[in-house]
Amino acid sequence: MLDIGYSLSRRFPDPPQTDYRTADVRALRHDLFSGDVYLADTEADRELSTAWGWLPVLDFAWALCDTAELLDADPLGSRAPGPQRAEVDFTESTERLRFERRFGWVDVTADWTRENGGPLTFPYAVLRREARDFLHDLIADLTDMHEGLAGNPAVWTLTSRFPRV
Repeated sequence: MLDIGYSLSRRFPDPPQTDYRTADVRALRHDLFSGDVYLADTEADRELSTAWGWLPVLDFAWALCDTAELLDADPLGSRAPGPQRAEVDFTESTERLRFERRFGWVDVTADWTRENGGPLTFPYAVLRREARDFLHDLIADLTDMHEGLAGNPAVWTLTSRFPRV
């Protein structure tokens, strides 16, 4: 089972004067909501996580949903022998989270780990569903914390582009 989670940073708080209702896409993706994320295989008790504190968490959720769609670009879908590859790169860093899909399975590796246990492996459908659930859960949490964010048109567009599955 795949679990995707986050924590917000206390070291890099959002500027107190931020108007979340009118924040543009660049601010939402790169300047706000810094923290850390993890992807965990709960059955194997293994995870890939960041510990930097500065990662734009909403941007990660957005990029993860984009990545899941890129991995499904082959017209053969789960019958495609692949591999289809995609990656999430992190702003202000050379580190990347790499995804490789073969048939209906996705291997996930991270540049910053030297894990000997190999990649985390999940069914593609689980990755896609969990990425979208993570995005919606994160936005729900952030809108509870930040007045006006729920009224931001960029957030509306994002949630309509990646509905829960």
